Amino acid sequence: MSNIPETGRTPRVQIRLVVIQVLVFSLLFTLGGRLWYLQIRNGKEYADEAKSNNIQQVVQPAVRGSILDARGVPLADNETRLVVSASRTELMKMKDDGKAVLTRLAGVLGMKPQDVMNKIRLCDSRTPKPCWNGSPYQPIPVTDKATTQQALTIREASEDFPGITAELAAVRRYPAPGKARTSQVLGYLSPVTDDEIEKAKDSESPFLRSDQVGRSGIERTYDKELRGQAGVTRYEVDNLGRVMGQTKSDPGVAGSTLVTSIDARVQAVAEYELAQAMKTVRGETDKITGRPYEADSGAVVVMESKTGRVIAMASQPDYDPNVWVGGISAKDYAALTSKDSNYPLLNRAIQGQAPAGSVFKVVSASAAVRAGHDFNDKYLCSSSYSMGNRSFANFESQGHGPITLGDALKYSCNTVFYRLGHQEWIRDGGLKPKKDAKDWFYRTARDFGFGGETGIDLPNEVKGRIPDRQWKQSFWEANKDAWCKQGRKGGTYVEQIAYESCLEGNQLKAYDSINFAIGQGDVLITPIQLATVYAAISNGGTLYDPTVGKAVISPDGKKVREIKPQAHGRLPVDAKTIKDLDKGLRSVVEPGGTAAWRFGGWPQDKIPMHAKTGTAQVYGKQTTSWFATYTRDYTIVMTISQGGTGSGASGPAVRNIYDALYGLDDAGNQDLKRALLPQPQKTLPKINPDGTIEAPAVKPYDPKSQLVDPNAEEDRGGQEPLHGPPPFLRD
Repeated sequence: MSNIPETGRTPRVQIRLVVIQVLVFSLLFTLGGRLWYLQIRNGKEYADEAKSNNIQQVVQPAVRGSILDARGVPLADNETRLVVSASRTELMKMKDDGKAVLTRLAGVLGMKPQDVMNKIRLCDSRTPKPCWNGSPYQPIPVTDKATTQQALTIREASEDFPGITAELAAVRRYPAPGKARTSQVLGYLSPVTDDEIEKAKDSESPFLRSDQVGRSGIERTYDKELRGQAGVTRYEVDNLGRVMGQTKSDPGVAGSTLVTSIDARVQAVAEYELAQAMKTVRGETDKITGRPYEADSGAVVVMESKTGRVIAMASQPDYDPNVWVGGISAKDYAALTSKDSNYPLLNRAIQGQAPAGSVFKVVSASAAVRAGHDFNDKYLCSSSYSMGNRSFANFESQGHGPITLGDALKYSCNTVFYRLGHQEWIRDGGLKPKKDAKDWFYRTARDFGFGGETGIDLPNEVKGRIPDRQWKQSFWEANKDAWCKQGRKGGTYVEQIAYESCLEGNQLKAYDSINFAIGQGDVLITPIQLATVYAAISNGGTLYDPTVGKAVISPDGKKVREIKPQAHGRLPVDAKTIKDLDKGLRSVVEPGGTAAWRFGGWPQDKIPMHAKTGTAQVYGKQTTSWFATYTRDYTIVMTISQGGTGSGASGPAVRNIYDALYGLDDAGNQDLKRALLPQPQKTLPKINPDGTIEAPAVKPYDPKSQLVDPNAEEDRGGQEPLHGPPPFLRD
């Protein structure tokens, strides 16, 4: 056992501990100093270097799905074109913001330098079209119509065109088979915006900056299905732009194919006949104004009566949707949006509103039955109807004596409905309405679907207007101040109306209900609403949502999702009343009816035709022509703004569309070999094992024979010149 005391080893241990502590603190100090140097002294430099070692995405845009007609004919598809694009990011790095490069580019492309510069400027609230509303970081297309020589010039002299690329790309195309543009139904595309990218980032269908999205029509409604999913390859790159490795790849998926219920052949007929009817009536003189009819716009809807599927839908004026492909020019944009063009982007079949006129009488007849009047009782059809010191005339001041409601439809007798509308207004309390006022005429109109959306699968449908008591009150509250400011007792007509409206514009007057009973006054309807109602009378009372989409088919053809017809209600009358309406509308095309002169030779025993004419008055304008018809298979509604009478302006065109559908000649003889669609098509186009879909040829419409010319070559151009003398106009 050692005799050395413990205190003898303490100094050496302490020295060792001190040395160790010094070493530890030295290491910590050195490490701290290094961290300070890296993070503080040179932190920004290293951060910038780290940022430059990032992930770059290479996007391969998905091929957008095709839009086909009911037989598989492409209404919208894609083609490969040489696309010249400019990188705004690269151009903005230059001293002159790339103006010199863009000027040289304009010379190669045969464009004006300013037009090229306009193509790549960014859209905002102050920038007129054309401009780029997509991401500023992606290449901006300057033209998609470059020639091979132009592309070679750009690529061979790349040092003269920094930031400019010329590459093959899939570009949207609207081929207009058989000259059927189908413009407003199809819609158009434009680049996705940053706001849209942000809003959709957490959704099931987020956007990439390279995406084109549908802006109107079925391109917009079915955008998610048509767009597909772009392929994305991610690369890790260093600060010199060198690829260090591939991190992840997402393969692209092509968009699905949309099959529509549109028949391109019928669409071509509908477009041509609507345009022809408008041109024809412009050659006639309006007896009221003493000047030619303006016929400034129009629409036609061809619908399956039993399903609500839309076979054709045309609106005039129309446009070529190809003008949007690759970016629209300033000239084309002005032509589509100026007042002089009368706004061809509007789909007047779902967005055009006008008083209904006599086509509304099916609503009034139904309302009378709901109010307790018998359909087959006798009602006086006098030449005029007086209320106080005002007189409301029948059409052409003609009377027919006591008649049924069915005959009131046949002869389009206004005074029968004037009386009924006035009587119900009095029964409801007149200017002092009862608490339990039934308002059968207004209620029935809403129950028929007027004043609301039909549910069609097209965007921006308008609701029209039913001017009932509630609407009158709301409208008065919104406009009272303006009326009181403008109105003047004993002033001009407009000033006097404003004066009266200021005082009592919220009251439902007797003359409001009298006019409403024949679809006049403040009532507004759309062609698609009217077609839905007349189709419901045809099918026994079911109000279907009109549909354009028929099926969505996956790119490989293995998945097919049919878009089934959906009903949103029924007509608010019993089966007997529907049969009475049907009988009355059939008599309209038979001897004595207002449309009989347009259906001479029609095979009424084989294909029963039903119709109602309408001539709506619009303050400050010429009358609006309405013609509503149906058979057991189809419903066709046509309207022409400032076009005169119903059967006069629209009648011949509607007859020609039916003749083409059923293969009829002027004498009513049917040739099924030349009939376009003698009965609605129930099947989808044939899908091949590789996913492709067979597309039959579409021949141009031959207006001389009112059928499709079987010997003509398929044509994808514009419409034929319009010609033909107009007939004498009659309601």
